[in-house]
Amino acid sequence: MKKLISWNVNGLRACVKKGFLDVLKENDADIFCIQESKLQEGQIDLQLDGYYDYWNYAEKKGYSGTAIFAKEKALDVKLGIGIEEHDKEGRVITLEYEDFYIVNVYTPNSQQKLARIDYRMKWEEAFREYLKELEKRKPVILCGDLNVAHNEIDLKNPKSNRKNAGFSDQEREKISKLLESGFIDTYRYFYPDKEGVYSWWSYRFNARENNAGWRIDYFLVSKKLENRLVSATIHTEIMGSDHCPVELVIK
Repeated sequence: MKKLISWNVNGLRACVKKGFLDVLKENDADIFCIQESKLQEGQIDLQLDGYYDYWNYAEKKGYSGTAIFAKEKALDVKLGIGIEEHDKEGRVITLEYEDFYIVNVYTPNSQQKLARIDYRMKWEEAFREYLKELEKRKPVILCGDLNVAHNEIDLKNPKSNRKNAGFSDQEREKISKLLESGFIDTYRYFYPDKEGVYSWWSYRFNARENNAGWRIDYFLVSKKLENRLVSATIHTEIMGSDHCPVELVIK
């Protein structure tokens, strides 16, 4: 069995002060992926006993960034997707293992009034092509903050968010396209109709207390891995960020 966890920590230095290392230790994942590290190399000294650490930093300070902590050393490591336009913000890390790739992603946010939607659409196309190229060699496990709630069941207030970033028709269409191309949304695989379970809540309006959230953090896997899926969990009880960790257990 392999246990994988993904968490948008919304600033790793801040999250460390709120118990990140305890979460890492207690959950004892084989692979632990984070998004929005918001730091540069040398800005944090983490004691990660038993883990190899892999980092991708944004050029812009205090912005974006991803990391993977893994018990097993990767056969190969790739930062970014090989397209300069998309690789300045430290958004993707790919580790290769014997029988799968793990891809950790922090998808660009479309921003207020969808100011960045055109860029987001270009990113989505390029990223999907990147995943499908990897899949030609080995199955893919994709995790991270995809910055989209796929269906109405995936957020508390779908009607009022219809034209907002994270629930626009354009963004939802792109995740549909990714799933149709041969990926499984592991949480929905186990819980197709479960409502009221989210992975992100705004810091405003007491959203977390009221559970007015969005499910925007995912584990998606290649169809080839379907018979290896054991469980999928959203750890709504874990604090420390405006997101909570999501988990996948696989044979």
